[in-house]
Parts: sequence; C-alpha cells; structure tokens
Amino acid sequence: MSDLMKVIKERRSIRKFKTDAVPKELIDKIIEAGVFAASGRGKQVPIVIAVTNKAFRDKISEENRKIGGWDEGFDPFYGAPVILVVAAPKDIPTSVYDGSLTLGNMMLEAHELGLGTCWIHRAREEFENGFGDEILAKAGVSGDYIGIGHLALGYIEGENPDIIPRKDGRVFYID
Repeated sequence: MSDLMKVIKERRSIRKFKTDAVPKELIDKIIEAGVFAASGRGKQVPIVIAVTNKAFRDKISEENRKIGGWDEGFDPFYGAPVILVVAAPKDIPTSVYDGSLTLGNMMLEAHELGLGTCWIHRAREEFENGFGDEILAKAGVSGDYIGIGHLALGYIEGENPDIIPRKDGRVFYID
C-alpha cells in the first residue's frame, strides 16, 4: 500500500482533543496542503482563516453551538485549540466544491503530521447570519464570502479511532 493510501485509510474524524497548542509551522504546512487543492478552472478561490486566539475560537464555538441547537456548555469543536475556517467568494459557481477539496487536503496533511481533525459544519449559517463578517474582519479580509466549513485541529486525546470497513455496493462500472 502506498504511503498516500495508508494516510487516506487511517485518517479518522477526531472528537476529543488535547488543549496543547499546535506550532504555527505545522498549521502552515496543513494550510499549504489546502491551498494546493484542485479548484474549478484553476481559480484557487477558497481562503483559509487560522483561528488560534482562544477567546475568538471560543466565540466561534459558541456561535456554532447556538446554530446547532446544543445545550449551553457544549463545544462543537471538541476542545480543539485551532479552528481553520474555509470560505470562498459567493460569486464563484464552484466555491463549495473547491472549499471542500481544500478541507479534504488539510485533513490528510494533518493526519500525516500526527494531528487530528474533524470537519465541522454550520460555517454556511455563520456567514449567512452575519457572524462570518466578524470572522472576515478579524482576519483583515473583505468581500462577499460563503462559509464552506471549519476544521477542528489539534493533538488527539486518546487513541486514533479504528478504521471502519467500507460498505459494499458503492462502486459501479459502465464498460
């Protein structure tokens, strides 16, 4: 099995993180993998906003919790110290797909580097209700963006989850 296939098969969504800070050098490598994702017509439109400021990270978590309808005190980012927010311009037809590939690449690179991730939804709702404007402003970004997703990022608390067998009947050929 190739090293890439090993990473693809072993990567799992993590839902319990240590509070240890992730070095900026590792965050930069993960983001680099994201910005090298394929994009429609090669436009390279998704942006990645790395949130390492604990107070603002907690504010995003609280907004996400409210949108998700969870009880007060629940952290939809499972304690991850870093949130990577992926957004893309509203006027690009492939924004959601391009941003999804960005997130996928970052998840694989993080696993390769010994870090855990979990793709967290509700970024779209955050950007639709105006909270995304605050995220963009904090990052010094202007423009009309849609939220694609968040990547909870950090060191895994406990063991990496087992590989779950893939379901049959999902591949078809037309010969």
